[in-house]
This record gives sequence, structure tokens and C-alpha cells, in this order.
Amino acid sequence: MGVAPSPDLALGPDGRGRCPWALGAADYVDYHDQEWGRPVHGDQQIFERLTLESFQSGLSWLTILRKRPAFRTAFADFDPVAIASFTDLDRERLMGDVGIVRNRAKVNAAISNARALVTFQDEVGSSALEDLFWSYSPQESPTRHRLTEIPAQTPESQALAKALKRRGFVFVGPTTMYAAMQAMGVVNDHLSGCMAGTD
Repeated sequence: MGVAPSPDLALGPDGRGRCPWALGAADYVDYHDQEWGRPVHGDQQIFERLTLESFQSGLSWLTILRKRPAFRTAFADFDPVAIASFTDLDRERLMGDVGIVRNRAKVNAAISNARALVTFQDEVGSSALEDLFWSYSPQESPTRHRLTEIPAQTPESQALAKALKRRGFVFVGPTTMYAAMQAMGVVNDHLSGCMAGTD
């Protein structure tokens, strides 16, 4: 017997049930259906999500989503080796780039985190960040029936944040890390019955 669909689901333009946040703007539908909650692997891909989640802190995710192409250009497609070599001139270039979020602390954090990742990879291998993130995946993601059941952070995201901070990463608090875990499919927080969470 299947799990009952969540009463919080909202009908999308095709009449299928989705997490209600996905219908807040047209940009969200494709992101929700094709990307959010789907497993992400590879250190560069995970570093991109980690960096974007850090930039999102205090802002709407829609702002970051719409600026993602510009972020990719500005940050060398999130290649950690390239970003780790950024100079003060690069910092000023980024602070003058109207296509991204121009927050000096977050720009500095992205560069610091790239350097931390390169060091981490030198120590344990090219999948260091992937292995770390996925090691905090819960053995079984609980079924979420209501939006109110989705937490802002979990013991796993708290532990992941601590592990990253020990490795020299910054702007990686447990709430930000839980958002990253959700986005990358480390946990499945699609509501029960959501068309994107049942593939």
C-alpha cells in the first residue's frame, strides 16, 4: 500500500502535485522537477552547490537561481583549483560583477573554501567533498507529509557543518548545510506524493 499524498501538495501547470514552493515562480518549476533533491556527485558539482547555498544565506533562492549562469562564469565554472588561485584582483573583479551577489564576506568565503577543498583533496583524494557529504546521508529519509515536518537543520547537518569547519570551510552552518543536503538529494524532502520525489 502506497503512502498517502501530502495535503500540502500544490497542482502545477500540468495538473501534477508538487511541493508548493516550486510554484512560487516559473523558474522554480524546472528546478524542482529536474534538479532539487536529485543526487549530485563529484567534488566540483558539490562545491558549486555549497558555494551557491552560502551566497543564498539571507536572500531568496530565486535570486541565486537566476544568477547561476553569471556565478558560473565569474567563478571559473566552480573549479576549486582555479578559484583557489584567485588573487586580490580577482576579488575586486568579483565585487564589481553586477551579475552575481556582491558580498565581500561571501566572495572571500568562496575563495577560502576552494583552498580548503584543494587541501582536503590533496590529503584524501579527488572525491573528498563528495565522500564527506554523502557520509552524512541518513540511512532512510523520513516521509514528509506536511511542510511543517521539514526541519531547518538535523543532527546530520550539524555534524556535517562541524566536519567542514574542522577542514577550514566557512559559511557552512547547519541550516545552510541542510539546504545543500536537500538540494543535492543527500536527503529527500519532497513531500509525499510529489511528482519529482517519486522517480
